[in-house]
Amino acid sequence: MLLENTRFLKAEIINSFFIKEKSMKRFWLVLLSLGLIMAFSASAFAVDVKVSGEYYAAGLYLNKVRVKDTDDNLSTAFFFQRLRVGTEFVVSPSLKLVTRFDALERVWGGARSAAASGPVANTAYNSTAWDSAGTRAENENIAFDYAYIDYTSPIGQFKVGMMPFGTTGTVFADSGTPKTTIKYGYTSGPAAIYLGYTKVRDESLSAVNPGTTWTDGDADYYAVEGVYTFKDGKAGMKGSYYRYADYRPLNQSNYAVPYVAPAANKYNYKKAYFQFTPYVMAKIGPVNVQAELNWATGNAKQYDSINDVPVATDVKLDNLAGWVDATANFGMFYAGGTFAYVAGDDPNTTDRIEGGVITGGIDYNPCLILFNSDVTYWAGNVQGYDPLISSTSGLATQGVVNGPMVNAFFFQGRVGVKPTPQLDAMLSVSYAFADKKPAAVVVTSANVPQPTFGNGTYGLEVDLTGTYKITNNLSYMLGFGYLFTGDYFKGLNANSTNKVVDDYMLINKLTLSF
Repeated sequence: MLLENTRFLKAEIINSFFIKEKSMKRFWLVLLSLGLIMAFSASAFAVDVKVSGEYYAAGLYLNKVRVKDTDDNLSTAFFFQRLRVGTEFVVSPSLKLVTRFDALERVWGGARSAAASGPVANTAYNSTAWDSAGTRAENENIAFDYAYIDYTSPIGQFKVGMMPFGTTGTVFADSGTPKTTIKYGYTSGPAAIYLGYTKVRDESLSAVNPGTTWTDGDADYYAVEGVYTFKDGKAGMKGSYYRYADYRPLNQSNYAVPYVAPAANKYNYKKAYFQFTPYVMAKIGPVNVQAELNWATGNAKQYDSINDVPVATDVKLDNLAGWVDATANFGMFYAGGTFAYVAGDDPNTTDRIEGGVITGGIDYNPCLILFNSDVTYWAGNVQGYDPLISSTSGLATQGVVNGPMVNAFFFQGRVGVKPTPQLDAMLSVSYAFADKKPAAVVVTSANVPQPTFGNGTYGLEVDLTGTYKITNNLSYMLGFGYLFTGDYFKGLNANSTNKVVDDYMLINKLTLSF
């Protein structure tokens, strides 16, 4: 009897085990089916998120906000900060969404900016921050700069959306302002080719531009670039075509008989020109060398004819800029030098523009004071006498210490030492003078020449900077710059008795990178 009960109990246990095993199989089968349904029905899941960025807090003291020798000359001192965060949403190894935003870009305790204020008043950059898609006011809160798709397909890499515009080769002449762009790249071994189209400005009729009365008024940019990478560097060539028709549309009502130039900011011409940019970056023994040339040629102003209205003479463009930079490393010591040139506009050639279209770029800041776009953004222009505004770029170009570099021959020598991996100290001496001394835009009789700037020397600047890495991600920089101000800032010939003063700046900056 006991034996029979034992056999019956074993049979029950075995039967229960098989029933549970079947139930578990059904459970995992249902769970797997649900997972497959979700996988095929969902468009995409972000499998990885990569975040990088930078936060800095800095303090600046500028001894003179004007290099004029006047009683009302002021100094300025303030703290400022910026948070910049870049994020990559990696959907698959070949597909990702790239974004970047700036936030809390403010002077500590400073007044908030007006909605449309830019880094420099009365310039072409008045509505936006220099390296952002948002205005200065938006950056004081939060402004997104980048948002684009990056897809690497079997036939090449595609990028579509808001991304950096105006960055080619070396840092010279680069201005990484975000623009809406479609970009394609294909790489084969050491060679690569890139094609790009950018919508710089849209004047089409739309919900945000309902007052448009013309068809062709956009500003478009097309580019092709070839790059060859070798063992210790790379070389490339970029060709660009600019077709800026946003000054072209003009309502007939703006005309009068006899002809009167319209008061509106539309002058019935378009810019249509090419720009060629060869560059090279190489390491030759202990020396790192980089060089770049930029040449723009075509039509700066190509006028249209409307209903037999007299047409102004076309204005040609022939603008040249370039640089050569070398740095030699000898253990803990290094030394280097830079030559840069940005052509100025010749006031004697009214049918041709030789300067003002190509600049040194807002990303290229060779000194602490001269041609430093960061200082200009935070402290504003440091003005001399009789400042002039370029009609081509909208930037204050003469009688003003500001960035980016325009109308200049620039020379710099530098030496540095890295006694420890954490500490880097550098001394640089820079000298700059103007390529052209432009004439003042004043009304004079035909026989009286317009006054020009009396002397072409921007000045000599000595900079001493030290950077200490507190940790791998946290660094502190301390800098001192002294500008021996040149006579160029004395202004026009008529005011050659004006006096200028030297200027100096102290800056310290705490930077967290992650």
